[in-house]
Amino acid sequence: MAPPDYPIKVGSMLYTLVDPSEGHEVAYNRWYERDHYYGGCMIGPWLYAGSRWVATRELKELRFPKDETNTVTEPYDRGTWVAIYWVLEGKHDEHFAWGAGQVKELYKDGRGFNERRHAHTVLYMYAGTTTYRDADPVPVELALDHGFAGQVSFAMDRADGVSADQLGDFLRDVAMPGLMEGTDIAQGSTWIPVERDEMTKNAPMDLGSDTGSAENRTMQLFFTDGDVRDSWDRFKHYAEVIDESGLAKVVFAAPFHKTVIGTDKYVDEIW
Repeated sequence: MAPPDYPIKVGSMLYTLVDPSEGHEVAYNRWYERDHYYGGCMIGPWLYAGSRWVATRELKELRFPKDETNTVTEPYDRGTWVAIYWVLEGKHDEHFAWGAGQVKELYKDGRGFNERRHAHTVLYMYAGTTTYRDADPVPVELALDHGFAGQVSFAMDRADGVSADQLGDFLRDVAMPGLMEGTDIAQGSTWIPVERDEMTKNAPMDLGSDTGSAENRTMQLFFTDGDVRDSWDRFKHYAEVIDESGLAKVVFAAPFHKTVIGTDKYVDEIW
């Protein structure tokens, strides 16, 4: 069941998965949370929500696949902190035009952080569908502000000839209800990557892995009420259902804990 309709709609997402250099974990965490999160993103026009998530060493070991079929993070354990931002529907170009200029100005003013490496920083468009566990759910527009405890990023590449709509129908109607029923998994939304363009290609840092075969890539984001580890067997089965359908192949499944804002919690657990 979808929540009631309101005029505030999410239209696109910035997904940025990054590692600090070893020995710079605390400095990176504090720079990003206390400066860049706001100065590089939240103060910009039309970006209305954001959140940060972290993968400890234990969570990185839960990721799959761990071989070369993972085309999102190579090797599989690259990427520690992921920041996720929602941009208002219809305002994608306006916001990211501002963002492209803003990040260059920040770096020019000495407000960058060189001791980090992007694993996967990509823009995504909302596919327009979210599956909910509850009859009266937290809508996707509020997901980043709700305070969910866990987040799972789930990328797959559609088989040749399979459209995004065809896969989306299968996920929504067949695969996702069985994943979510009776669990801590509250919602799952579906996203399509934006191909790198002159704006993203000219960022003042390497943005990590690209969109893969963008015309065939689908990303899903899930949010959990409880510890994300408690639902991991469900996600492994979900991947099997997708792979066995022949419609797509899962290329990245990664769990994250919610960061505790204003603290360095988890910093000593990431390697």
